[in-house]
Amino acid sequence: MEPEIQKLDGGIRKQNSWPVLRKAMVSDYLKEGMRIVITGGPASEPIDQVRFITNQSTGELATTLAQCFSVAGHDVELFLGSGASWRPKTAAYFQTNEDLEGLLRNVRERGRVDAVLHAAALSDFGVSRVSVSGGILTAAKLSSDAERIELLLVPKPKLIRRLRELFSQAYIVGWKFELEGTPAEVVQEGVEQIRRNQTNACVVNGSAFGPAFGFCTDQGLIRTLATKEALSHWLLEVVGGAVLGAEDGKR
Repeated sequence: MEPEIQKLDGGIRKQNSWPVLRKAMVSDYLKEGMRIVITGGPASEPIDQVRFITNQSTGELATTLAQCFSVAGHDVELFLGSGASWRPKTAAYFQTNEDLEGLLRNVRERGRVDAVLHAAALSDFGVSRVSVSGGILTAAKLSSDAERIELLLVPKPKLIRRLRELFSQAYIVGWKFELEGTPAEVVQEGVEQIRRNQTNACVVNGSAFGPAFGFCTDQGLIRTLATKEALSHWLLEVVGGAVLGAEDGKR
């Protein structure tokens, strides 16, 4: 049963009333535990053996999600960027996009994955060439005496485009963080991400959307959540309902 959606000005679509989930059935099913993969924190791109390019992602949201699903009794695999300031002992850590893809391929080989919450802030560009005063870098470390350093950055493949191939039956949620634009434009970008990558949902946030989080499907904005904790509990309910529905379809 689809949620009732109302078209608003600017293209945002808002939930009127989310159908009541079969809470007793969901609760009974979820007692068995789902297997959840969560990514978070920043990827890094090396410049030399001691320097790298990264971003400001802290890993807090992914850690909050992992705690929520774990407390509810689910098997959680948490993968965080090595630069994350939130560093739970239960997490595995990656540096580059490629490192994370390796972790995801490994977890797929170890059994069924029910859902993937892909909140990691990965690198859009990689360092293709480092030039020092007109010459190509050959040393392990850039000299502090170099007068001019030039980096050639090239686009990196989008890992989100490979998630459906890796986890064909999983409920996949991507993230879209934007600083510029209107809320309606950010929601539309989230919808396009879903359609382009064959994911199930997208969480939008950043100053362009506002102080909250927006949960989107390919139908548009479904729910706005004010805090990381509220978002975590909403995703717990939505993912549980989606997994239960998939199991019903197999019977």
